[in-house]
Amino acid sequence: MQEREVVLTKREVEARLVPAGTEIMIPSDTFVTITQALGGSFTVAVNGNLARIEGHDADALGKQPLESSFETPSDGTVNENQVWEAIRNCYDPEIPVNVVDLGLIYQCEIRNDTENGNEVYILMTLTAAGCGMGPVITDDVKRKVEHVPNVDKVTVELTFDPPWSSDMLTDEAKLELGMF
Repeated sequence: MQEREVVLTKREVEARLVPAGTEIMIPSDTFVTITQALGGSFTVAVNGNLARIEGHDADALGKQPLESSFETPSDGTVNENQVWEAIRNCYDPEIPVNVVDLGLIYQCEIRNDTENGNEVYILMTLTAAGCGMGPVITDDVKRKVEHVPNVDKVTVELTFDPPWSSDMLTDEAKLELGMF
């Protein structure tokens, strides 16, 4: 979604203020402006603030939730391409670039058929150490990877070593952000 869209909330909906991450409730029949709709979540302007609304609450904005449609591998393993596709559907609510192209994912390890089932371990960072949206972004990564077929457990670890820098952006992200 490139253009801003003004909508009237259909019901009360939970949101998180950006960048603080503070939980708020947006009442029913409130005008909000959708400023970003990527990866199934929505960033909205409401009462002079930015807030993020999760995809499972899309109906509150009159929208349909994003549905993933991964094919289940017949051998019971986790498909690495599907894991990366799921992670690429995670966005910082202020930046229209997915967390992979932002360079936030440092490691993604898939352990198929362990004693605890199929596990996915992700080591990631944030663009700023004090980002209040950090837990929201890491939870989004975890939740989306959990929907990949045959995934039994997901661990997302946050690190700031090495600290993120704009050098970690992919060329596509630099183009999107006008950094060339």
